[in-house]
Amino acid sequence: MTRTAMARRLAAATAYGGGSVALGSAALVALLREEARAARRNIEARTDKSGPPSGDGVYGRGGGKPLVFTVLGDSSAVGLGVEHSSQTPGALIAAALAELAERRVRMVRLAVSGARSEQLETQVEKALVEQPDVALIMIGANDVTSRTRPAVSVRHLADAVQRLTAAGCEVVVGTCPDLGTIRPIAQPLRTLARRWSRQMAAAQTIAVVEAGGRTVSLGSVLGPAFASDRDMFSVDEFHPSAHGYAQAAAVLLPSVADAVGVWPASADRGVRPIRRGTVRPIEKAAARAASRTGTEVQPAEVRGSDTGPWGAWALLRRRRPTGIPTPEEAQESAEASVTA
Repeated sequence: MTRTAMARRLAAATAYGGGSVALGSAALVALLREEARAARRNIEARTDKSGPPSGDGVYGRGGGKPLVFTVLGDSSAVGLGVEHSSQTPGALIAAALAELAERRVRMVRLAVSGARSEQLETQVEKALVEQPDVALIMIGANDVTSRTRPAVSVRHLADAVQRLTAAGCEVVVGTCPDLGTIRPIAQPLRTLARRWSRQMAAAQTIAVVEAGGRTVSLGSVLGPAFASDRDMFSVDEFHPSAHGYAQAAAVLLPSVADAVGVWPASADRGVRPIRRGTVRPIEKAAARAASRTGTEVQPAEVRGSDTGPWGAWALLRRRRPTGIPTPEEAQESAEASVTA
């Protein structure tokens, strides 16, 4: 079965419902369209279009060649909603990665606000010039809001992952967040947004793992805490605040560090067996990860084979999030250690 076909089947078979929604009437369709327009107007009116500084530079100290860390994707990878580059997920992860690796990390942010998966191609072209050791991709929300079919989105994402891995780069993808937590989106559109974003996240997981990368579910990082805590959102009530990005970075860091072999094994000791690792067929792994924050999914083997009777094998992990400095601490550290 092709990756596209598998993504379609998953989107139709997950517990979150089918890939299309049976709309009961023309009136409901009109209502959904009006809600979408109202939400977009509300969010755009409050969003600072300029975004924070890139934060590109070298983090950490010491000699030798630094690890090259590229950040690709959309506004969530840019860190739209915060004022300082040190508060963006890329800068937070780069600083923490330098500490874990005990070597310098050169971060290059190539993400663009408003990007959809089809626009990853240009970002990948630029990333390959940097010869990255590891790349973080955060993408999917704009594909959902533009109602791009998951099969189309994941094809572009898989192509990006394949090109990067073929160049020797490790790839970690933060999957589509749960858009059902966004306050400016009214019901019933909010319920549909949750369903669509979870379908997208599950389809992304299948595509990325089959392309040789690994995924981390961001579903409810922008979920339970965000739904109840206004401090997790920036002023536009759509993008995370500095504290929200810090929480997302804490979930992503273990997978990024493990991808380059610097995540300490001791950090995963003492957690429940389900957190240490479970191997499942990729479709089941993707469906489970879509609704469980921080679940990492990566390729796996069973008895020396990477495929079984139900398709590719995948390893699920629920790592314990590491401590990420507060935005204020990160800013002080960045000002002291970053060289442009």
